[in-house]
Amino acid sequence: MNVLGIETSCDETGLALYDLDSGGLRQRLYSQIERHREYGGVVPELASRDHVAKAAPMLRELLDEAGGVAAIDGIVYTRGPGLMGALMVGASLARGLAWALQRPLLGVHHMEGHLLAPMLSERPPEFPFVALLVSGGHTMLVDVAAIGRYRLLGESLDDAVGEAFDKTAKLLGLPYPGGPELAALAATVDHSPLTFPRPMVDRPGLDFSFSGLKTFALNTMQQLSPLDDRSRAEIAHAFETAVVETLGIKCRRALRQAGRGRLVVAGGVGANRRLREALGEMADAEGAELFFPEPEYCTDNGAMIAYAGARRLAAGQRDEGVFDVRPRWSLEELTPLK
Repeated sequence: MNVLGIETSCDETGLALYDLDSGGLRQRLYSQIERHREYGGVVPELASRDHVAKAAPMLRELLDEAGGVAAIDGIVYTRGPGLMGALMVGASLARGLAWALQRPLLGVHHMEGHLLAPMLSERPPEFPFVALLVSGGHTMLVDVAAIGRYRLLGESLDDAVGEAFDKTAKLLGLPYPGGPELAALAATVDHSPLTFPRPMVDRPGLDFSFSGLKTFALNTMQQLSPLDDRSRAEIAHAFETAVVETLGIKCRRALRQAGRGRLVVAGGVGANRRLREALGEMADAEGAELFFPEPEYCTDNGAMIAYAGARRLAAGQRDEGVFDVRPRWSLEELTPLK
């Protein structure tokens, strides 16, 4: 079964053809980072317009390479969560194509795509496992018994971890997207004399809160003003250390609470080098296995949507007649595969 996946939830236009039988994959990805950089963040209207301009030409290029529309056995798209206008672009393209070709259609949960992205690796995890989903819009810990059998263990009560990275980077005068820029600045020093709080680690539970770290960073900058390059790097290092250690503590708790021996880390922040190293040390100490997606599947992409959708199409799931998208959508609402 060759499944076309369409991802347009935010500021990446991703399309992929995934063969569920052979694992073969063709994909195209376009990032809007340069378009949004001057505004310091994603502008929803501009994101939607860029998807409209890029999605159809990218689809044509992908299908020309694959041998035309005959290569498509099913079509899946990101139904949510995400930006309403951006989601509508992908959903409209998918539904129109499915109607024209008379192919089965299914809307996919964006975070399920991220959660299953490690399945595209040469060393995919086995079920069950705990998943840490960390991106610009989401931070959550999920107990995963099987595809569609998800139990939310904890989530951010305010800023997602990627959002906190971007906001703190902006305070430091770094360009958008700030997460990788902050990590690069932090890497220019070996240590920092500054100590940032580890939010919510001194109380039970698995929820997160990162907005206070941004405020702490701002107060620190004001106290040390005027900042030189060394001070900015030390602030970045202290901030990143606090985030990484907080995530590590919560992941250890989640593994023990759920009684799992595997941890899957997915989402754009999962590409952070120090986070990977720290979680690797934690997993070794706990005797747990650790899995990450390939770097190209950490950020939003069509391949993860194609894979997640292909598994559900193969199980007989299809879209109902109602055409809608879901900017807000809980993972726990998804139907388990039979």
